Amino acid sequence: MKANWEVGVNLLLHFQVVLKRIMKEKISNELFEFKEECDKHGILLSFYGYFSQELLVEIGDTLRNRMKLDNTNSTKMIKIFAMFIEQAQNIIHYSAEKSFNKELNCSLSNGVIVVGYQDDLYYVLCGNQIDKKNIELLTKKLTTLHNMNKNELKYYYKKQRKSLTTGLGFIELARKSVKPIDFDFQSIDEQFSFFSLKTYI
Repeated sequence: MKANWEVGVNLLLHFQVVLKRIMKEKISNELFEFKEECDKHGILLSFYGYFSQELLVEIGDTLRNRMKLDNTNSTKMIKIFAMFIEQAQNIIHYSAEKSFNKELNCSLSNGVIVVGYQDDLYYVLCGNQIDKKNIELLTKKLTTLHNMNKNELKYYYKKQRKSLTTGLGFIELARKSVKPIDFDFQSIDEQFSFFSLKTYI
């Protein structure tokens, strides 16, 4: 699904590149470049690193407070927050980059999530590494959702819910997004790709 949202996918990958360069080159220059990119794309909040349920709550509180300061409409705020939580949960559950400590019973999942405002719409953009063997199924599922209108999505959601099908989260995202959800995969190596998903509010 390559449209003008492609800029957002490139932005996720750019974040990773800049963060790596920060460790090697003059820190102030790279951090300023990072800030400039964030401002350019209307980013309200971004996080790259390992996610946990506890961290998700804290980041969610920060996002909610930021939107309150911006006097965001309460109805829209609820929708943005719901999108953020759902996409962050996708990273926690499906990222191929995981760290687990058996003694502490602690699991962390690596990914990046961005919330921004551009062209009169809010957007939530997330990305994480996935195994390439999952791409075919994901592409089929997300392409189906991308091509559905609101009535079709409503009917499809009810049908899938009755059949007790798992993976209703993507359908929920598609129903809540004011534009068709967009997604992309970028190859990393022979085994893994970087999966990106964008929704609009």
